[in-house]
Amino acid sequence: MHPKNTGEEALPNFKAIANRKIEAILISHGHQDHIGTLPVLMRRQPAARIFMTETTAEIGSVLLHNSVNVMTRQREEIGATLYPLFTHRETDRASDLWQWCPLRQPMLMSGERVPQRETDALTFEFFDAGHVLGSAGVLLRADGRTIFYTGDVNFDDQTIMEAAIFPEEKIDMLIMECTRGDHAKSADWTREGEERRLADAIDRAFKRGGCVLIPVFALGKTQEALAMFYKFRQERILSEFPIYIGGLSSKMTDIYDRRAHTARRQLARLRLMEKTAPFVLNGQTIHDAPIRAGRVYALSSGMMTPKTLSNIFARRLVANPQHSVFFVGYADPESPAGLLRDATPGGDVVLDPDGRAQRVRCNVEQFQFSAHATRETLIAYAKKLSPRKIVLVHGDPTAVEWMRATLVADLPNSEVIVPAPGVELEL
Repeated sequence: MHPKNTGEEALPNFKAIANRKIEAILISHGHQDHIGTLPVLMRRQPAARIFMTETTAEIGSVLLHNSVNVMTRQREEIGATLYPLFTHRETDRASDLWQWCPLRQPMLMSGERVPQRETDALTFEFFDAGHVLGSAGVLLRADGRTIFYTGDVNFDDQTIMEAAIFPEEKIDMLIMECTRGDHAKSADWTREGEERRLADAIDRAFKRGGCVLIPVFALGKTQEALAMFYKFRQERILSEFPIYIGGLSSKMTDIYDRRAHTARRQLARLRLMEKTAPFVLNGQTIHDAPIRAGRVYALSSGMMTPKTLSNIFARRLVANPQHSVFFVGYADPESPAGLLRDATPGGDVVLDPDGRAQRVRCNVEQFQFSAHATRETLIAYAKKLSPRKIVLVHGDPTAVEWMRATLVADLPNSEVIVPAPGVELEL
């Protein structure tokens, strides 16, 4: 589902496959831009088998039910008459049909494990992508040829998530994300150093008598932030402070906690809800919750989409110089988060199209905790594989163009393709 659009504009171009029978749909992970309209596609392709990791299935069901609630509200708030695009009952029926697949297990498109002697059939295999809980890259094999799709990937350890473990065998075609292609990694950047910089910034904000808003995604970024807050307390970098998160974030954190002993992760035994004890806000309580000093509000959405908790809260504090807004990951430049992050101090910003422009007087800072791979590690992975073809996806035009130009120079024997939407590629 397109994160910035609504109604039919938020849907993928399903017309391109309208007259085809789809045999299988492979899901990389549970973020809304990857799984958000799956029930709609399943309605149009009822015979298709749906494959994902077990954790993505659990996350996806929660996320899609939440999406129904959001779309139902939007029907009233913005007059989106097509909403909801699917119902709770349809979500339940859809998730009952999903098939869970383990990592590193070759599977047939029938959903069966690959027989030992099978060599020619089209198969797929999931690999841990290190992006968020349950995320996977997808390896396709057929007739001795291979295609690997990275999905959203991270090749570096995060505070909770461990780095991706991807295939290094011969790959004929690599389909690769480019989210951070337009940002170079600072030569002196380390995760530990950035965590300490965030802790120092929170401390300064509290000493000014203010609070801190951190716009986060409910899946992934919330849990990484809570783990950092836990470390700050344990290492006595900061004393205890109240933490506020949203309702969907609490549900996603519960899933992280339930799978603390079974998933590949740092801080393997840490149960975030128990150890950080966050307060939970929702669409009703966010308007009444007082803005209090010495508190961190880690609220979704990460893009500060209008009507979400982070957007509502930001509009209440943006004009107050005591308070701070810290961005900790990717924000589309045209989203409210991107507009606030890039705004000139003392300038005006419009965070909700239904609202007025506001003067930016709060403290705004950017921290690098992206769950996406750096462009340097993406290029290194492509060079290690040296595939015959590389298809670049999932990035702003400037990000994709930097990746394309760099790969063309570094891998002259590889064909680098930037696909045009709606144009079919022969793989």
